Amino acid sequence: MSPSPLHPLVCIEKRNPEEGMYLVYISAAGEPVKMPPEIEGVVAKYPDLFEEPTGVVEREVVHAIEIIPGSSIPKGRIYRMSPGELDELRRQLKELIEKGWIRPSVSPYGSPVLFVPKKEGTLRMCIDYRGLNAITVKNIEPLPRIDNLLDRVQGCRYFNKIDLKSGYHQIAIRPEDQHKTAFQIRYGLYEFVVMPFSLCNAPGTFQHAMNRIFHNYLDKFVIVYLDDILIFSKTVEEHVAHLDKVLGLLRQHKFKINGEKCQFGHTRVLYLSHEISAEGLKPDDAKVASIRDWPRPQSVTEMRSFLGMTCFYRTFVKNYSIVAAPLTDLTRLDTPWEWTDKCEAAFRHLKHALTHYEVLKLPDPDKPFIVTTDVSQYGIGAVLERDGPKLRPVEYMSKKMSSQKLAKSTYEKKLYAVYKALTHWRHYLLERFFILRTDHQTLRWMRTQPVLSDALKRWIEVIEQYDFDPQYLKGEYNKVADALSRRPDFSGALITEFDLTDDVTQSLVEAYCQDQFMSEIIRRLEAKDKKTSAEFELVNGLLFLEKAGNKRLCVPNSESLRNLFLGECHDATGHFGYKKTAANLLQRFWWPTMMKDAQLYVTTCQVCQRDKPRTQAPLGLLKPLPIPERPGESLSMDFMDTLVTSKSGMRQIFVIVDRFSKFARLIAMLETAKTEYVIRLFKENWVRDIGLPKSIVSDRDVRFTSELWKAAAAEQGTQLQMTSGNHPEANGQAEQMSCVVQHLLRHYIKPNQLAAFEETDQFPSRRSMLPPTMDGEVDIDDIVDHREMRVQKPPGRARPPKPKLQFRVHFRHHTDPKEDRWFTREELMQTAPQIVARYEKDVLKGKRQMAQD
Repeated sequence: MSPSPLHPLVCIEKRNPEEGMYLVYISAAGEPVKMPPEIEGVVAKYPDLFEEPTGVVEREVVHAIEIIPGSSIPKGRIYRMSPGELDELRRQLKELIEKGWIRPSVSPYGSPVLFVPKKEGTLRMCIDYRGLNAITVKNIEPLPRIDNLLDRVQGCRYFNKIDLKSGYHQIAIRPEDQHKTAFQIRYGLYEFVVMPFSLCNAPGTFQHAMNRIFHNYLDKFVIVYLDDILIFSKTVEEHVAHLDKVLGLLRQHKFKINGEKCQFGHTRVLYLSHEISAEGLKPDDAKVASIRDWPRPQSVTEMRSFLGMTCFYRTFVKNYSIVAAPLTDLTRLDTPWEWTDKCEAAFRHLKHALTHYEVLKLPDPDKPFIVTTDVSQYGIGAVLERDGPKLRPVEYMSKKMSSQKLAKSTYEKKLYAVYKALTHWRHYLLERFFILRTDHQTLRWMRTQPVLSDALKRWIEVIEQYDFDPQYLKGEYNKVADALSRRPDFSGALITEFDLTDDVTQSLVEAYCQDQFMSEIIRRLEAKDKKTSAEFELVNGLLFLEKAGNKRLCVPNSESLRNLFLGECHDATGHFGYKKTAANLLQRFWWPTMMKDAQLYVTTCQVCQRDKPRTQAPLGLLKPLPIPERPGESLSMDFMDTLVTSKSGMRQIFVIVDRFSKFARLIAMLETAKTEYVIRLFKENWVRDIGLPKSIVSDRDVRFTSELWKAAAAEQGTQLQMTSGNHPEANGQAEQMSCVVQHLLRHYIKPNQLAAFEETDQFPSRRSMLPPTMDGEVDIDDIVDHREMRVQKPPGRARPPKPKLQFRVHFRHHTDPKEDRWFTREELMQTAPQIVARYEKDVLKGKRQMAQD
């Protein structure tokens, strides 16, 4: 049988019923190529390799089945089959007997038989060896990593793919183990004399045989994954020699190959579900088509199947682990199945990313790598690129961050990102020079930092093994890694720097047509006006203003869209003031009245009006404390009560601020923490990392005035400076830090700390108008009224239930009575029990009257 060197172009037309779109996918075989005469001559020398394999060939490697001592012999049952399956069973049984691969048996073993459809549409006979596998001693022969195999073909232009014919059946079973492979059907009991499919140790045995044959040439010009052999070369002359060597070894060891699945002399080949060419690496278009048309999962099992498929191609997807976080959370045992908008957005984003992938460049050992890292409050992002005239990505890496890592300082999180990136790409970077780029400038001196915590010491010890040049990269140029670390949810408009959701993008394009000013700019751009093109750019229907190398999205005159972006820069970042909100806007957006709109948005934000306290000028002339001479010399301390107890029992925050650098440490602790515990926290979280201070400014908390605290300060040579009573402004830095932290927490924490508030509309004017508070007594001014709720009477003569009470609540800082709200007694008892008790006591004394419905 002669090989088939040509493979036709395959087109698959798919229709997406949700969007009404038609997509055409072309198979990785690409255009049919003519086999070079030199390669055709080599293939013609080995016609015997394309013959059908028969009989048992004596080889060095045979398959052994070791049974765990004391195990009972498994016995299966005969499965029922359809008439078509019975015809196929008789045909395959006759073929296996004629080839000498099975024979009648009298073994005490007996496994059942079933059929599995192949992708060509035919049926494959499989033996259900689960019972035998359960009592088999597992071997440790490893299979090669697919990503390691694909790295070896860098810089090659010519490829041969060889597929072995019935590869497993070309390996013999050890004679004393042949009876263990017995299978039973309605036509009798048979056993294999060659290695069948479905045995647990069969892949390891076959890979071991291939490794022994090609041991001297592996990773040089040939890679092998089970029965798939790939030969790769840079020139035709090398390719001819490599192919002749491989075919000669297969003839020497009497292996047969499948000519219909072989590809000789191709410049583009599909291997292990990846398309390999001189351009780089791409995913299999057929697999991409199946992901693109994947229906929405309806169960955990279906979700795991979808994630398993997409995770195989995660190196092609920026920010994969963070984008897929809502979907992976659904597979957890402690998470109920609930398909939310975030899940739908993540599902669509993954499908879109895999159908709009970027061709990854294979690593070149002769050119240096560039590693770019970034980190945010959502995760770690890194990209490995190959240096050259144009930077091309080799691989993307992203990782969610645990809550413990999120609580660290910015320096520690940035260093952790470097540590994870270097360990992830250790096989590329170790023992070779590369460039490390980060947007945190202090990391350039990471190797010379004198004082390190235990975690930093471990990370630095690993980082020191690598030879690299750390370079500072401004955040505005660190687009790729910055995007990888950004927020995974679609609740806001921005996913990466300018990666917008499809709904928002469509709304922007439609709003441009309604805005006369921006539609005129777009018209001039389409007319190729040079003056307009120097300032503006149109990309995929979106208009950008470019100044000083920074692109800013132009937002049309649409109230919903502009409020959406204003909310991203104000509500989502902590409800800071006008200056910080304006700074956030100036980095990404532009419209003519943006600064005026930002100021109006901040001044009318009900959350800020409600939660932020009123400040007043000092009553007299203040004498400030002397300014320290260096960092770490003088500290300001305070205890902040959050009024909410966490699940771990933490309620207070130990605030430590360096009065010179304004660097702060916030340490959660118990409300009942004693002085000994406070001293230990101070030493573990400040002294160990930064050193002993010369002075400490604090209020007169009992723990600061205790003898134990004074003795500890005297022992370490620290002077204690305490404020006078009713004058907290003397400890202003710690008091101000406590105020800022409380403001941030108040915006986002519910009374029970179970979840933050969520927005409901697609384009809300505000992300939140009345968010839950940290504690009812903080914002509830008083209960002004109450009433009885009507309860439905039970049928028959059953005793009617007691009526439930509702209370009308007035909030502090609210002057309009229309803003008062009704709550049930149960809801108020969870957040403001003291106010409820005081009100009910007044009702009993006759000081309050019940409202009339």
